[in-house]
Amino acid sequence: MPGERRNLRSSKETSSSTNGEKARSNSQSSSSKDKPVPTRTTSSKGKALPKKTPGKETAGDKPQTNGTEPIENGVNGSDDIDMIDDGPEKVKVSKDGEDEMTVVVPPPKGSKLSREPAKDDEGDVAMKNTESAETTGPEANPVDPKLKAVTDIKANFSLLERAVAQFDSRFTLRVLRSISSVRKHLSSDLLAQVITETYSSASPIAKTLLAALGRENASFESSQDVMEMEINGQIRDKAQAGKQSTASKDVLPEVDTYLSILVQIYLYDSKSTEFGAKFSSNLVQRLRTLNRRTLDALSARVYFYYSLFFEQLAPLPPSPTAAVVSIRPHLLAALRTSVLRKDQDTRATVTTLLLRNYLSTSHITQADLLISHSEFPPAASNNQIARYFYYLGRIRAIQLSYTEAHEHLIGATRKSPATPSAGGFYQAATKLLVVVELLMGDIPDRAIFRQQNLEHALEPYLSLIQAVRVGKIEGFLNVVQTHNSLFRRDGTYTLILRLRQNVIKTGIRMMSLSYARISLRDICLKLDLESEQSAEYIVAKAIRDGVIEASIDHEHGYMRSKDVSDIYATREPGEAFHDRIRACLGLHDESVKAMRYPMNQHRLELKNAQEARERERELAKEIVEGEMDDDDAGGDFEGM
Repeated sequence: MPGERRNLRSSKETSSSTNGEKARSNSQSSSSKDKPVPTRTTSSKGKALPKKTPGKETAGDKPQTNGTEPIENGVNGSDDIDMIDDGPEKVKVSKDGEDEMTVVVPPPKGSKLSREPAKDDEGDVAMKNTESAETTGPEANPVDPKLKAVTDIKANFSLLERAVAQFDSRFTLRVLRSISSVRKHLSSDLLAQVITETYSSASPIAKTLLAALGRENASFESSQDVMEMEINGQIRDKAQAGKQSTASKDVLPEVDTYLSILVQIYLYDSKSTEFGAKFSSNLVQRLRTLNRRTLDALSARVYFYYSLFFEQLAPLPPSPTAAVVSIRPHLLAALRTSVLRKDQDTRATVTTLLLRNYLSTSHITQADLLISHSEFPPAASNNQIARYFYYLGRIRAIQLSYTEAHEHLIGATRKSPATPSAGGFYQAATKLLVVVELLMGDIPDRAIFRQQNLEHALEPYLSLIQAVRVGKIEGFLNVVQTHNSLFRRDGTYTLILRLRQNVIKTGIRMMSLSYARISLRDICLKLDLESEQSAEYIVAKAIRDGVIEASIDHEHGYMRSKDVSDIYATREPGEAFHDRIRACLGLHDESVKAMRYPMNQHRLELKNAQEARERERELAKEIVEGEMDDDDAGGDFEGM
């Protein structure tokens, strides 16, 4: 009877396993009460279980839930994997075991990692990773920089073609920005290779470019020849090479000018000044015969290097017979032509080049006349605006208009690019700005000299500021004498010599703050002046200019200072705040103006509006003729 009861209960367990979890739990509890679980030794762990027949399966084969004995069919055992791979019934049993055992024995973190390599019996995954790490390294397929430069130059040809086809100058600007990356790899062999692969042997432009490079005997490739270029270990086929080869009849003037600019850059970097000046003169004459708006940005770059070549020809500026004087008529003619053609790029570039030309030979009056009789284009590039402000600030500083010079130099420093290549311009503008602030009677902020790119360059100017701030003539003269050559090279020496009067004014201001009354003789001794009459004159001028608030007693020969009023009770803080607000609003307006939109977009809108008006006329005509009524037209048509 006990055996029959156990059989009946085991049959109930097998029948109730398909009905739900509730019946399964009841059968397990009943079987555990009736029959004890057989014990197992730890030596059987990890071995496969013997195959069991369905009829002889008992409840004692289920895993223990109290955790007192070693777990055989737990989550970490290898039998679960075999049972999952077998049949649906065994999967269900193992799932039940996992549900019961996950709380007591959670799977370790390394279980998944240990199973992942088991997916690949031969370890191909690890070998593939090592092979990819070896093949993707920088030394696997090194790219020839010369070959990459040739590819970049030829890729710019397609950008120039798109600029001409779409009449969009942004593609031309992308080409000009890429010159800095190509410039370091330029050589006569590289340029000759590009020229011979682009032009035919009968092209006069190709002969001119090769003559400038000294490669007149270079061999040309015909348009049917195939260029075989090895890039990253792969050779281009004939179809790709045929696309790269360009016949002479398809070469645009923009491509000619772009290659000419590269030749100019190569000659300038190789110090071929005389030959570069001759080549640039011929190039400028050829550009003046072309009237294409897609050439504006390229022409501006040609004029830039054209002026640089002549600045280095002997005799050098500031000699009145310098070579830069000879190109002024050509630059003025280019400025006049650019104004007539509405060429803003060339106009802005030539204007800054003329100002630089006049300042190099100290023709300040002619530079001022140029500014007064011409208008700088507001839509010019940011770099040209920064140059224009810098030259304008230098002219105004020489003309004693320190307030205007200060405004222009502030704009130049703000417009200056933040790239390391533009660090020289930022230093020059800041040096001039510091001197102008000293001439205005102000002391520049010390934070300017803590900038990383200005700390070493402005060290002499920091000594100058300290001498001016103390108000000692002797210390000021020592600083000027020590850094004489540096100030001359920076072009600020003549302006610094004017600071002597400011040093005296600074000394008088400090005395007026320190003493309620001081004799003119003591002022003469402290400021190292020649006589008391000179001290009296300087004090009177400082009172008239508003530097100090004092009065002079001529009979007794002393200066009496007045009580210092509260500066916040005056209009000066409001004016300074107003200047800052105006600068912020001006920056906002310039940012809005600098926003770029797709060109010729208004033409599409006008075309759509014209088509809509034509449809309205047709509808109105049909309504008048009686072929349509208002209901057919939509009900809202009001006619023309």
